[in-house]
Formats: sequence, C-alpha cells, structure tokens
Amino acid sequence: MSACPAAVSRPAAHRRVSRRATSCARRPVRALPGAHLLIATAVALALAGCQKAGAPAPAPEETTVVVQPIVTQRLAVEQSLAGRTVAHMSAEVRPQVGGIIQKRLFTEGQDVKEGQVLYQLDAASYEAAYDNAKASLVQAQAVVRAAKPKAQRYRDLLAIDAVSKQDVDDAEATLQQNRAAVVAAQASLQSAKINLDYTRIKAPISGRIGTSTYTPGALVTASQDTALTTIQQLDPIYVDVTQTSAQLLALRKAIDSGALQAVNGKVKVKIFLEDGSLYNHEGTLEFVGTSISTSTGNITLRAVVPNPDHLLLPGAYVRAVLPLAIDEQAILVPQTALTRNTRGEAVVKLVGNDGKVEERVIGVADTDGDQWIVTSGLKAGEKLVIEGGSRASGGQTVKVEEKQAAPHGTVKVKTGAKDDATGSHETPAASVEHEGSVAPAQSGTDSASGRQ
Repeated sequence: MSACPAAVSRPAAHRRVSRRATSCARRPVRALPGAHLLIATAVALALAGCQKAGAPAPAPEETTVVVQPIVTQRLAVEQSLAGRTVAHMSAEVRPQVGGIIQKRLFTEGQDVKEGQVLYQLDAASYEAAYDNAKASLVQAQAVVRAAKPKAQRYRDLLAIDAVSKQDVDDAEATLQQNRAAVVAAQASLQSAKINLDYTRIKAPISGRIGTSTYTPGALVTASQDTALTTIQQLDPIYVDVTQTSAQLLALRKAIDSGALQAVNGKVKVKIFLEDGSLYNHEGTLEFVGTSISTSTGNITLRAVVPNPDHLLLPGAYVRAVLPLAIDEQAILVPQTALTRNTRGEAVVKLVGNDGKVEERVIGVADTDGDQWIVTSGLKAGEKLVIEGGSRASGGQTVKVEEKQAAPHGTVKVKTGAKDDATGSHETPAASVEHEGSVAPAQSGTDSASGRQ
C-alpha cells in the first residue's frame, strides 16, 4: 500500500513538467531589439566583401599641375635711395652799408625777382656823400680846363725861347696832376653812388624769400653776422641721396665682370614723396660724388628735378629710384610659385622630362610686382610649377598642363636684400620701404641659357 502512492506521484510530477514545457513551446519567440538591423548589416558587409574580392581596386587619380617654361629677359636694375631736397640756389641777404631800416618792401614767403628792392635804409648821409663827391669832380674838371691852355701857351712860348724848358715841363706836370685828380674824383663819385645804391637792399637771386629777422627801425651794419633774410631758388631743385661704398663696389664689380651692363647717357631719376606717392616730374642724375665720407662710409649722388609748382621744399624727405645697370639674362618667377622651407630658403617646384616633380632651393633678390627676381638655381627652358604645386610632392609623377610665359619688355625693379641658396644676406642702405642693395648676377653663373 505504501508503494502505490509513490508510483502515482512520479507520473503526476512528470505531467506537471511536461505541461510547463508544452506551454513554453507554445509561447511565441520575441526578437531582441536591433536584431534585424544587425542581421541586415552583416549581410551587407558579407556581400560587399564578396564584391571587393571579386573586382580590382580603381587606380588613384593623377595630380595635374600647371607649368610655365622659364625664360630670360632684359631687366633694368634700379636702386631706391633715401635723401633730402636741397635748394638749387640759396642766398642770405645782408646789408653792405650800415644804417637804419626805413621800410621792408616784400611779403614774407613770397617769390621775389632778382634785383627787386627788399629793404630801404636811411640814405641821408649817403646822399650827402654822393653830392660831395660830385662837387669834387666838378672842381677837378675845372682845374683841368684851366691848366690845359696854360700848358699849351708854355709850349708856344718855348718855340720862340720866351720861356725855359723847365717852365714847360712844370706846366705839363701840373696838367697831368689835375687830370689825375679828375679821375680820383670820378672814382669817389662812383663809390658814393654805390654806397647810396646799397641803401636800397635788393634780391641777389630770384626765388622764394623767407622771414625777415629785422623790422623797420632796426640798425644794421655791413659787418654783421646775422642775415636779414634768405632767398632760395626752388625750380629746379636738387635731390641729394647717399649710397654705401659697399653697394657701389658691388655694382662696379658686377659691371666689370660682365654680369651687368652700365647705364649710358643721362640717367633718369624717379622721385617718391614722403607719403609714398610718385612725383609728377622725373629728374636727371647730375653727378656722383668723388669721395667717400670717412664718418658714414657713404657717397653722395645728386639729381636735378624740375619743381615748377614748388611742391618740393628744401629739407623734404624723399626717395629716389635710379637705374644702375642692365641685366640682359634676368629670370623672374611668380611669387605664387615660391615657398619657404623651415630654414627660410626659397623653394620652387619643377617638372622634369620624366614627368616627376623636383623641389629645388633657389636664390632670390627683390620683388617686382608679383614676381621674384632669381639670382641663382634656375635656367632658361626648365618647367616651373606655377599652379597646383601644393598638391604635388617631390618625386611624384604628375600630369602637366603648360602655360606660356607672357612676353616682357624691359622690366624695371628695385634692388633689395639678396637671398641665396645657402641662406640670406642683407646689405644695409638708406631706403623708405626696404634696405636697398645692388643685386648683381653671380659671376660665372650666367650664360646664354640662363642662370644655374
């Protein structure tokens, strides 16, 4: 009896488990969140992998650059030098006789003409001296008129032995003395007239007159140190500039070596005003100094500049640009084609015959507009990368589009700091915008094909 309940209980438990299992089997399976997305992604990746494995990868697109053949051209080497304007003529007005100023007959700061009366001195004493000298002359002339017939009568009497030879000689001597007195009286009269004229102080030159240091009523003397006023001739006007002896030496060496040609004939000079604007009239280089200053090491150059409107005044600061020489084989490259490396050297990119890019360090001088003046590192005929260089590196094969260089006539540039392939070198000089220096081509590096 005790076994029966146990036998009955095991099937009942089994039935409960079976029912739970059956109920679980009947419940619908719920998908986890995002499972569909994960499955779709996996399938897409698998398909993409199959496609890549089955097809070759596309070739990378070839870089295209624009190149320009390097050409040589005629270039006028100019130098910018700072200087000052100097009056073409300058005269300090001083009295030549003493006296009290009665009138001032000019307006300060105005133009005056040569011979124009500027001051009137008290002339009373000089008029009296003139009248006295005039009377002395009349007296001397009267004595001569009396002595002349007397001497003639003595000569007539000598012919009949009425007088001695000594009497005739004395009469002749007296006549000569009286004539000499007339000459002395004439000189005294002329001197008195000159002194009287000096009481009217006149302008010695034409030009612009300055301020008057004396007013009417002031006493002036002929020996005084202070000038009454100053007159300066402003048209034309001088422009004096200085050039260092080192610059002059470098220029002459470049000309002697044949790297540059000297400028012949009259040298035209452009003048830039203190505000940087170009003066309307060109000047002409008049002379180059014959000695070098021992204190500054500079040599002075002087230009004559027309100044009809009197815009330039003495002492004004200006900048003179003058041509120094001619470079027949100059090379210029666009500024956009040049970069700087970490050492500050100028670098350009070239494309060789094999289509590969070459990075090269070059030497440059100053700029002319949007172009660099090359002193070393390039030669005519090479292909310079002017566009697309930032997308190409050294040794890379590129696709080339060639652009011809625009034709140039004579290019005028200012000489500046020289930057060669080994570093930079600056020569100091007086200049408003930059330190100017002669930038001759390197001797022995120029040829008919360019510079290398």
